Amino acid sequence: MLYDITLNIAYDYEHPAGASRHIIRLAPADLPGEQRQVVGAIDVVPKPAESRLQKDFFGNNNVELAFFDAHKKINFSVHSRVERFHVEPKLYVAPTLLQLIDDISAHKSLGAWAPHHFLGSSSRVPLDNATTQYALNHVKSNFSILEIVMAIGEGLHRDFKYDPKATTVETPMLEAFHGRRGVCQDFSHIMIACLRGLGIPAGYVSGFLRTKPPPGKKRLEGADAMHAWVRIWCGSQLGWMEYDPTNSTLAGTDHVIIARGRDYADVAPIKGVLRSHGKHTSTQKVDVISIEH
Repeated sequence: MLYDITLNIAYDYEHPAGASRHIIRLAPADLPGEQRQVVGAIDVVPKPAESRLQKDFFGNNNVELAFFDAHKKINFSVHSRVERFHVEPKLYVAPTLLQLIDDISAHKSLGAWAPHHFLGSSSRVPLDNATTQYALNHVKSNFSILEIVMAIGEGLHRDFKYDPKATTVETPMLEAFHGRRGVCQDFSHIMIACLRGLGIPAGYVSGFLRTKPPPGKKRLEGADAMHAWVRIWCGSQLGWMEYDPTNSTLAGTDHVIIARGRDYADVAPIKGVLRSHGKHTSTQKVDVISIEH
């Protein structure tokens, strides 16, 4: 699939910021065999005094920006054409949980995508008895990893309500879990906690979701903003698969990847520090339009 993607994020400060520094992760990733950025550009207004591109531990592109002059607004715009490739998952040989645990024990690498980094608590995903018990209530001892993922994902989709007004980007995962509502970030963090509680390595993916569905298909939740879903390690033979709990579906060509990590803290689209006071507001607009080719 070929997509034209436009993203605009604007910040408006109550009082001018004397200076600020930001790390942004907004552009689609180049991932061999998965997706390719054909062309792309990031425009920032006002123009930053410094700009530097670097890779983080997980291989994500981070753009570091510095502003030294006072400013009341910052506008980030991304324009990209991206080709997303169809990858057929070999899930028919998915291991059981016991087989996966043995596979993890035998895995000696501590590279960026070693399963060991995705098993314990992380900044935004504490391990908790409540989420672990929720997971246990949805699985059986003979389930394969694929069946476990599907059962938990379908349970979350059934039991939780997609509600953009219920949470903010700072809402703790457990608050969203007990409230039984939230957005894609909340669904993803809750599912990661459920899987890790069972001993299944799971991480977080940020990206875009196709805005306009194919004819006859239902529009997916979360398509009007940046999206998030879950990445699951299925053993050394199968590697990683991705699942969208907000929409109860395997992630596929409708999902365009920006960055991957342990949770939102690793892949936040924009984070930084500034010298200012008072409140600020932000707006976000996303369009992901398929291009026939």
